[in-house]
Amino acid sequence: MSNKEVKAALKSAREAIRNKEYKEALKHCKAVLKQEKNNYNAWVFIGLAAAELEQPDQAKAAYKKATELEPNQLLAWQGLANMYEKSKQTDIKGDLADVYQKLLELYESGDKQKWYDVCNKLVELYHQEKKYPEVAETWQKLIQMKQGQGAEKAELHQLWKKMIKLLKDSTQSRDSGAEQSLLTAFEHAVNSADTVPGEDHQNLYKDFIQCLSNFPHEAARLEQACNDMMALYPTVSYPLEVLCLHFVQSGTLSEEAFDCFSRLLEMDASSGPAIIGLGVKFLQEKKYKEAVKSLTEGLQLTSQCAGAWHYLAEAQMKIHKHRDAVLSCSRALKALGAPGGPTLRLKNLILRLKAEALIKIADADAAEEAIKSLEQVEDASSDPVVLALRGQAYLNKGFTDQAAQISQELLLSHPDLAESHALQGFIHYSQKSYEQAERSFLNAIERKPETAEYHQYLGLTYWFMSDETKRDKGKAHTQFLKAAKLDSYLGSVFCYLGNYYRDIAGDKSRARGCYRKAFDLDETHEESGEAVVDLSMELGDMDTALSILNKVTENATAGTAKWAWLHRGLYYLRTDQPSQAVADLQAALRADPKDANCWESLGEAYLGRGSYTTALKSFRRATELNPELVYSIYKAAEVEQILGKYENAIATYQEILKKTEDYVPALKGLGECHLMLARSALDNFYDRR
Repeated sequence: MSNKEVKAALKSAREAIRNKEYKEALKHCKAVLKQEKNNYNAWVFIGLAAAELEQPDQAKAAYKKATELEPNQLLAWQGLANMYEKSKQTDIKGDLADVYQKLLELYESGDKQKWYDVCNKLVELYHQEKKYPEVAETWQKLIQMKQGQGAEKAELHQLWKKMIKLLKDSTQSRDSGAEQSLLTAFEHAVNSADTVPGEDHQNLYKDFIQCLSNFPHEAARLEQACNDMMALYPTVSYPLEVLCLHFVQSGTLSEEAFDCFSRLLEMDASSGPAIIGLGVKFLQEKKYKEAVKSLTEGLQLTSQCAGAWHYLAEAQMKIHKHRDAVLSCSRALKALGAPGGPTLRLKNLILRLKAEALIKIADADAAEEAIKSLEQVEDASSDPVVLALRGQAYLNKGFTDQAAQISQELLLSHPDLAESHALQGFIHYSQKSYEQAERSFLNAIERKPETAEYHQYLGLTYWFMSDETKRDKGKAHTQFLKAAKLDSYLGSVFCYLGNYYRDIAGDKSRARGCYRKAFDLDETHEESGEAVVDLSMELGDMDTALSILNKVTENATAGTAKWAWLHRGLYYLRTDQPSQAVADLQAALRADPKDANCWESLGEAYLGRGSYTTALKSFRRATELNPELVYSIYKAAEVEQILGKYENAIATYQEILKKTEDYVPALKGLGECHLMLARSALDNFYDRR
């Protein structure tokens, strides 16, 4: 076949393709290849015809052959691109990206519009595959090309905004290159806007700041962006809110941070971050109750700030609301998400604080959870304070040997650490080895004299050591006073002071004051509540006693606060208010249905109200629970006598007299019953009865 015939065959192949006679085209091309096996156009036409005949493998092979023969010719690359674009196969996207890259290279020095079209297609392909670094690199090339052609500022602004849209999901992939490209796009977009200030620009700035706040390592950039936006939009609270939360989250409580809190509070007193900032300020000023109130209120409005939950837990620990602190720490960990970089430090602080709170709860389940929290602390084994906490958790769980082992290791490795000696003191105290406990707590106090808990435990050590040290004002009493002075929120120490003034010093008035302070600090503390009510009644101050009882019963849920219901029920019983007494004593029994004395009192209340049948049931229930309650047996007989069941009453009175011959009320009741039976017989003409 001559050169002229080859050209004629290729022309025929082109005509056949135009007429969609693809098999005919293949025949012409194959004839050409027999003569010229490296004919570029023949291979391209084979690729095109085979693709139309749905023979993708043959088409691909033909195009590939053509690209090998003439790598800088467009036709074969264009054909490959068209074929891959139409293909439904998912595994060819990598090949398509390579083809687009080659086309970009070929178009770069020629047709710019086609270069832009291919570039857009390549970016879209990378975006579908979530290859964000490649998206960023390719789109930046497009922007550079536009800049080189002298594109208008408005067009470049739209391109940077498109880049933001393309990369907005890259934050989930945690690719540092893509993250930096996204931030760069934001910076260019906010700086290239036409209308400044303006609503679109303001929203763009907000998105930029929101994006920066997702990257803890970009603190300096975030602060700068917030300050820049505040300069442009001084009446908009958003950048100030983000900046406040940033300071809270990072634990940066500088003068600048407190200034931000104050400015935001002035701008919008109902803003969640502003109220959180106020709470942090209260915490710094040691106004712990106010801190808890403000932080709680702020977190109801802005709940996703882990740092704020941590501060709330700290404030709750300061006022010894340990269970609340555990819940706040759990919320903090949930809000923290996946920690990395600066957030790892915060995670360790939260886990440690949660463990401390659980240890203060002092039960086995809480101790188990505390151990689990400490296991998650980074480098916990090398931190002696964390090891001391682990020792306390083991002690609370009843694993004294493990606690003792940690204590010995700490005393050898860190003899100057107060926590080492305190742990040893707690172990001795739990074993009632009070003399050894005294030495340990004195050593701990020598190293950390400002820790109220150490003084409290030293006071308790003296209290239980002997009657002599209990009565010695220079021992237990002094330590309790020191603890109370160091920590005015430590309710338990005020309760111990109340015990001292009531049982040792005999000063009921001062004892009542201490119990009242303990109860005000923790209204769930039954011992102090009961003691202040009892002493108030003894001192004739019924108003104080009733106000406390009313407060506790109003807040009590079903089946709780038995002591308060019982005390108020007895008060109503003494003051001849039987209906109110019945209601309160029933509530007390819901908390403890097996309290025989409470059933006896309820029987008295029913009797006072004239409900004889229910009174009889109550007295019988009391004697079932405690057969030694002679008074309940007697009252049951008395009710039977009132109901006219004289024979039953006589049997009950006789049962009492078998055990207690000189029980006068039973003797009197027995005589009255016999008399009533005799009178009944006479009335019915039963002579000689």
